[in-house]
Amino acid sequence: MTFVSSSKPVNDQELIALLREGNAAAYTELFDRYQPILYVYARKSTGDRDTAADIVQDVFISLWDKRESFRYEASLLTYLYSAVRYQFFNLLDKQKVRADYAASLQQDAAEGSPMTDNYMREKEMSRLIEQAVDALPANLREVFLLSQRANMTAAEIAELYGVSEKTIKNRLSLAIKQLRLKLNLMGIVPIGMSIDLFLEILKKK
Repeated sequence: MTFVSSSKPVNDQELIALLREGNAAAYTELFDRYQPILYVYARKSTGDRDTAADIVQDVFISLWDKRESFRYEASLLTYLYSAVRYQFFNLLDKQKVRADYAASLQQDAAEGSPMTDNYMREKEMSRLIEQAVDALPANLREVFLLSQRANMTAAEIAELYGVSEKTIKNRLSLAIKQLRLKLNLMGIVPIGMSIDLFLEILKKK
């Protein structure tokens, strides 16, 4: 099957069918159709033009690599938004790993040895906090990470998800409550700790 340009718009389903056959023109059409809006979405998430461009490029490279078996539910745009969001959170995870590694090297240099009681306690606390964050429901975890790790405002997150700012604030509040309860039960943070101090501890982890 050959992709032929015409005045009649080709829908996503037809383009994906052509893409599965390795049709480069269909792939280009999908890129031209969705790259601009995905770039805006990624730009707002990352706050950096180059990083946003790289994320969107990775999404389309993956789409081409998986073209023969590619499937999606709902709408293609919804799938692509999710793919960009996944790449963004993956980037946050990598940045945190690098930050943790740099911090551990700095601590090793200051203390002379990594095998100290303080070092082991900090490592265990970090692990438990990340475990608690990972255990949050997906909709709460994503909002929490965007707020605390990407430093996005409730209004910015609401715009990304297409919901009200109040909805985002409610999700963030619920995420914090669930984290505090879980970490209180683990004995990591005192029950009476203020919200500001609690969030500061989480940001450091």
